Amino acid sequence: MFHSKFPLIAACVALSITASAQTSRAQSPREILMSAAFNTPAKPAALAKVGAAIQASSAILAQSPGDREAKLQHGIAVGYRGQLKRGLPDVQAARKTFDALAVSYPRDAEIQMALAGWHLGAIIEIGPLMARTLGARRASGLQALDRSVALGGGRAFFPAYASMLRIRLNPKDIAGAQKLAEAAVKASAPTPVDRLTQKQAASLLTSLRAGNGKASAALAKKMMPFGKFS
Repeated sequence: MFHSKFPLIAACVALSITASAQTSRAQSPREILMSAAFNTPAKPAALAKVGAAIQASSAILAQSPGDREAKLQHGIAVGYRGQLKRGLPDVQAARKTFDALAVSYPRDAEIQMALAGWHLGAIIEIGPLMARTLGARRASGLQALDRSVALGGGRAFFPAYASMLRIRLNPKDIAGAQKLAEAAVKASAPTPVDRLTQKQAASLLTSLRAGNGKASAALAKKMMPFGKFS
């Protein structure tokens, strides 16, 4: 994962489906962000795609201000712009978007994962003391993470990503991460992002079963969004 002075919104881009093959239609903000996170070899190109996602989601919101999907993807895109450019205002704006969405959609698993990624990503990247100055809290992140898994409808993505976040947050939490990875491997995978993260969980599970927390955390880091920038 890309290192930054500011928190990575670790789960956010992973909420996007795997980008489809190019067609004549315009890509959705979700697809653009997925491409930026996993299919872009350099930061400048990733930033360009993130900017395109911001423009696309803004255009949707101009026509439909209450569009939940556009609001979520806009928040994700702004958060990633803050991450890649080390811009605190964008990072804080993303947090406000996720908080507002959580109030409007309290049982939305994706929004809970976005919140979890914001809080826990901050702690992972810049440490608990500095992250606290930004408003990031370990307890809040773990609560949102657990809610996301519980609300996820048995889909693989939620326990898979929770497993990666947990082992990165605490490399000694092998048992907790392993339980989530095992659940992900057995879960349903109806969407491309479920299938992607299910495969990642299977790879991570092999490392976790070997009992090496640090190696598992390093592997999880490479598999998460922008991991190729590490």
